[in-house]
Amino acid sequence: MVVAAAALLLGGGGLTVVATTALAGNSTPDAAAGHQHTAVATTVSCPDVGDRLRKVPRGARLQVSKGLAALDRQVHDAYHRMMDGSGSTALTTLKRQRTHTIGTMVDAIAKNAERPSYLIRMSGCTTKPVDEGAGADGFDSTKSTAQGWYQGQAPQQDQQQDQQQGQQQGQDQQQGQQQGQGQDQQQGQGRPGGPTPDDFVDITTVQPNADAPPFAAPKGGNATTGTFTTECGRNEEGHFNPDNVIVTPGVSNGAHHTHDYVGNRSTDGFSTDQSLAASDTTCDNGDLSTYYWPVLRKLDGNAEQKPGAAQDANVGSVLTPATVTLTYRGSQAGQVRAMPRFLRIITGDAKAFTNGTANANASWSCTGFEDRQLKDRYPLCPQGSQVVRNFAFQNCWDGRSTDSANHRTHVAFSDRNGTCPQGFTAIPQLVERITYDVPQGQSFAVDSFPEQLHKPVTDHGDFINVMPDDLMNKAVDCINGGRECR
Repeated sequence: MVVAAAALLLGGGGLTVVATTALAGNSTPDAAAGHQHTAVATTVSCPDVGDRLRKVPRGARLQVSKGLAALDRQVHDAYHRMMDGSGSTALTTLKRQRTHTIGTMVDAIAKNAERPSYLIRMSGCTTKPVDEGAGADGFDSTKSTAQGWYQGQAPQQDQQQDQQQGQQQGQDQQQGQQQGQGQDQQQGQGRPGGPTPDDFVDITTVQPNADAPPFAAPKGGNATTGTFTTECGRNEEGHFNPDNVIVTPGVSNGAHHTHDYVGNRSTDGFSTDQSLAASDTTCDNGDLSTYYWPVLRKLDGNAEQKPGAAQDANVGSVLTPATVTLTYRGSQAGQVRAMPRFLRIITGDAKAFTNGTANANASWSCTGFEDRQLKDRYPLCPQGSQVVRNFAFQNCWDGRSTDSANHRTHVAFSDRNGTCPQGFTAIPQLVERITYDVPQGQSFAVDSFPEQLHKPVTDHGDFINVMPDDLMNKAVDCINGGRECR
């Protein structure tokens, strides 16, 4: 069935327009086999309002959470307008919707804090070529070294810079609309919604790049070399939902993609500190913490009836991890202190394809080749080798807050010598290693906000520390004492 100039809903703030394709729901044998298809080469790029939040009073949190979820849902309306033949006004209408939603958020914040008027200037969206890399830095993890990947700085807190970026996005909106209309007849290759063949690389052709932190464990000098491993299973029980209790608490389907969960059995978008503390756990040591990440799917076109499975264009059989290893380790610079209970940490950036790579910290590899780590490519592994996902979480804490308005600035990465930014102190670093048995070839992709096109650079992990205090103290003692504990 040939569809000409049809629009494919991708959701979450972006859309791609299909030029010609032989697919129907991406479920044909050709699709499952990884054959190429023709698709228009643009998606929509919107400023990340959530990343620019600086202060959200308690009374405004639910309104802000609903606003962030609404911003990610408004592309669905844009899709329906395009299907009705109004594609030329899609970005204009989207900007109007975003202006209203952001204004509601600004008003809610302003009741008990300084009015963040600069957010209004972030309502305009532009188009982005789908074959363009994430960000303007030309990052290519097949060539780059690991140094600096995880030692990034916290997001800029200067409001003037926020305003300048928001103004530029608004000024670019009209130009982006014109470009998007002109590119509707362009052709690209890959599955509608991604990934494309260029998103994969043969791991045997990648140069070793993982001889420095965060891939190498702390060693020598004042380093704390102990580890604490918590065993929480592989989500064999099927704990899935498309919520994100850290970013959009109080909202269903706030992630627009499905998450795997291990650890705390009760976690969803409506969890609270109290409900998490009262829950059971899949961990065998009483660790009540919440560990979650986007599911990995086999690209077989199967629209599984799991929460969020197909409603946001994330289609394919969910792959259960072969192994999940959750390890806490020390600092290159010295001793670590206990994490506070209910500390929330996000590593990586679910919108890195349009946001750029500043916060893109997840990495990909293959068993037997883990001295080669990828950030912006999926690995093609040799026969018998498993795909590996790694998440190294921030290892420095500001000593005050268990969360922050943008869920990033209360934690940070140390430099490669283990030194934390001024005002921060070293805490145990959570490192997650997840392996999968996948079919050979370009056969898998991570769930994503659909406008992010299932790009590997958008992979990310989320964590809420709910360890009982005595268990966290045990972990710290093991790490600082140079022991390996479970």
